[in-house]
Amino acid sequence: MPHENNFQHDELSRKSPGDRLRTVELTQGALPESPAWFDAMAQQGALLNQAGVRAIVLLHGSIVGTDVFGMQRLDEAGGLKRGYSRGVSGVDALLAAMREGGNGIPPFSGGLTVPLANDEATKKALDAQVGDAGNFTASYTGLLQQSLSKHIPTPIPCLRLLWSSAHHHLGRALAAIQLLNDLRTLCEQHQLAAGQRVLLLAHGQAGLVAALASNLLCPSPITNRPKLFQLLTTTAPHAGHADIVSAIQRIEPLLASGSLLNGAQLDIVTLGTPVRYGWDPSGIGRLLHIVNHRNLRTDGKTWLSKMELPQVTMEMPIAWGGDYVQELAVAGSDALPANEAAKAANKAIWELVESYDGFERWLECARRAVRFPTDGQCILADYKDCTNSTTIRDHYYGHAAYTRLNAMLFNTTEIVRSLYSTP
Repeated sequence: MPHENNFQHDELSRKSPGDRLRTVELTQGALPESPAWFDAMAQQGALLNQAGVRAIVLLHGSIVGTDVFGMQRLDEAGGLKRGYSRGVSGVDALLAAMREGGNGIPPFSGGLTVPLANDEATKKALDAQVGDAGNFTASYTGLLQQSLSKHIPTPIPCLRLLWSSAHHHLGRALAAIQLLNDLRTLCEQHQLAAGQRVLLLAHGQAGLVAALASNLLCPSPITNRPKLFQLLTTTAPHAGHADIVSAIQRIEPLLASGSLLNGAQLDIVTLGTPVRYGWDPSGIGRLLHIVNHRNLRTDGKTWLSKMELPQVTMEMPIAWGGDYVQELAVAGSDALPANEAAKAANKAIWELVESYDGFERWLECARRAVRFPTDGQCILADYKDCTNSTTIRDHYYGHAAYTRLNAMLFNTTEIVRSLYSTP
């Protein structure tokens, strides 16, 4: 997308990414936490340190307890009582497989509901329920910092952020504000400055939060930044988000002056993020997208997912083609805000960030089968999580593999190779 993207939606181009793309497979290397594994991670930490990376942020939500496929909006927009078929064979079976209550993804234990709080109690509950399935656990975060910092004089701090997991435009916009506010605090605490880098790893729809943040970080005075801030300042308190006003007041002048990160660069890696919002490359450093993918196509377009009905419904329960959440949670899908004030705020933001709406639009976007945005380097990675198991918690439709402990060294190596290796 162009500099000064101004919140435009991605083009959803089906063209080959060309030189932007690499295809890799998860291989069995040193066992996690073995001496050889620690040595390999320490080598990557030394390379990150040499590249100027001074902090790593792990941003994620929750798969459980959320409408991760966005069926609530599809039901509202499509008219559930009328049915969806519209002459397209297999659509109703696919949507039944995606719908909460029937997709095998359980509710959050302990009565927790969206929006989730970024506090230790919620993180601890999430760790206990799902472990490292689509979740950067406390032990994962600590081990990442420990292993990367083994051979460098100053440890690379690793910060875990849990966003609200409110899978709609308002929820993601609020999370983008909070992310920028947290990044400002990080830069102040660690006295980051020009020549240094922050590496952000964003899982799933947290990558959409980062995409919105990239537009807000645009160094030019884009028109929709003050418009979004005004919308949130006016409507968010009535939707139960009064705390966001102080965050906006803190970061808005820093964004206008281009000083939010004290001159440091923000590098972003998305893990299984659906292609929706466009990225603005002008205000961030390096950008990489990693998608769990296994080619099922016969037309040679190996960089696209396979969206053929009704076959896709049979593939999903074993994650045969990779990450089906990344593939299907596209424009037109979403969870619904909790009250009328939030719905009104969501609609206003929607008009800024996404022109697509309605069931037909969702079906069109899903069938385009696009794995990557227009901007950034791309990795198609086979995480070897298709084991023919129909137990959804084993893979969560291919969306859980990125944060597994057994993939930490693999991910770190590929990120360093893509973003920080010397040509």
